[in-house]
Amino acid sequence: MLDLTYEMPKPKTIAGAKHDWELVIGMEVHAQVSSNAKLFSGASTQFGAEPNSNVAFVDAAMPGMLPVINEYCVEQAVRTGLGLKADINLKSAFDRKNYFYPDLPQGYQISQLYHPIVGEGEVLVELGDGTARKVRIERIHMEQDAGKSIHDMDPQMSFVDLNRTGVCLMEIVSRPDIRGPEEAAAYIAKLRQIMRYLGTCDGNMQNGNLRADVNVSICLPGAYEKYQETQDFSHLGTRCEIKNMNSMRFIQQAIEVEARRQIAIVEAGGEVEQETRLYDPDKGETRSMRSKEEAHDYRYFPDPDLLPLEIEQAWVDDIAARLPELPDEKKSRFINDFGLTDYDASVLTAEVESAAYFEEVAKGRNGKLAANWVINELFGRLKKDDRDITGSPVSPAQLGGIIDLIASDAISGKIAKELFEIVYTEGGDPAQIVEERGMKQVTDTGAIEAALDEIIAANPAQVEKAKVNPKLAGWFVGQVMKATGGKANPKAVNELVSKKLGS
Repeated sequence: MLDLTYEMPKPKTIAGAKHDWELVIGMEVHAQVSSNAKLFSGASTQFGAEPNSNVAFVDAAMPGMLPVINEYCVEQAVRTGLGLKADINLKSAFDRKNYFYPDLPQGYQISQLYHPIVGEGEVLVELGDGTARKVRIERIHMEQDAGKSIHDMDPQMSFVDLNRTGVCLMEIVSRPDIRGPEEAAAYIAKLRQIMRYLGTCDGNMQNGNLRADVNVSICLPGAYEKYQETQDFSHLGTRCEIKNMNSMRFIQQAIEVEARRQIAIVEAGGEVEQETRLYDPDKGETRSMRSKEEAHDYRYFPDPDLLPLEIEQAWVDDIAARLPELPDEKKSRFINDFGLTDYDASVLTAEVESAAYFEEVAKGRNGKLAANWVINELFGRLKKDDRDITGSPVSPAQLGGIIDLIASDAISGKIAKELFEIVYTEGGDPAQIVEERGMKQVTDTGAIEAALDEIIAANPAQVEKAKVNPKLAGWFVGQVMKATGGKANPKAVNELVSKKLGS
């Protein structure tokens, strides 16, 4: 159990000409399953392959070709459901969604409407200010992705790449529990984080492996609470769906723009029409794509080529037993075991690779000191060089070695930063570098005292000033550090200066 407590954030309010309005947002997140093969064929899912090279006969809808379920994709969907604390449906089924996709040769999409693989779950979305929103998951269903139409390679023709056709998607549908643009982005980020920990989706939004349809509506203050009490959607405004968003920044912009568009319509006495819209970031506006279809518009019916999917509870239990430690639990453990702040624990657990790196560095060492070096020194340097933790030139063992040298008083914090730069750019064993380059700090109080005595003897006027104003004693500390090439133990220097000057 997590022992972290949060307050519920206040909803985003936008001032209209007549009223203040609140936002209500639901999300349909499409996450590409991490799998080597597609949902119903053995074709590769490799990104960036030559166009139409990852296409099996069933993906191309050749006559007589029948889909065969990929068991690993089912396992990945179950694993995701368990990670979102959701109900796993032991019986589910596939349906045909009849809709014209120019880049889906079948002319329909195999999806799950009536009996999805995963039922209700929840996600705790932290907002970084001590508040968090619990967002309810309505369902997760599997479906096949469509291909890609390319319109900018020829002025008169469009091209179609079917490589993505048939790739397994998980559509994660939330309840309308999100109340602002920042919450929407944080929700996507949390889903991405959980799935990356689980290994079920790589979360690469740039490649289209994670994208969202955002449903936006507005309501007057107090109306949402009535909806929560009754689950009656009539208390909320008419929603519009913003399609295919794959940028956190654009998601936030689009929500704000769409909400203001709806407010202007309602306050002018009009009615918002339920429809699907697209966001144009260059013009900063949403534009109509098509009227919003209902389920009956797609003429769903059970797919006759696929038997209902029945899975055993023992199989689900086995997957559950093999789940990794998830972000919320890991963050709580880092706070409790290593004494980290909520902020530091959040930064370190943001990516599964960062958490693993830190834990290796912190093993058997001071957790706070390890966190400081990983976050401030290593992450700062990696960001400067536009690298991520997987490309770090400093291994956990090397960084741990630097921390060990600090803890043993072999080097000072200043020397440690110089050592870190050497290890980062040149590599090598930190202890050996310190030995070979004479970087050990001077801890011999006799040598430090001798240097201090010379400085005191040479600066009698400064001594008198320091005795009158103890703050000036810092000058002597600086002079000793300079005289010893920055190698003197700062603590020993401060103690000796204080003793000699009586400050």
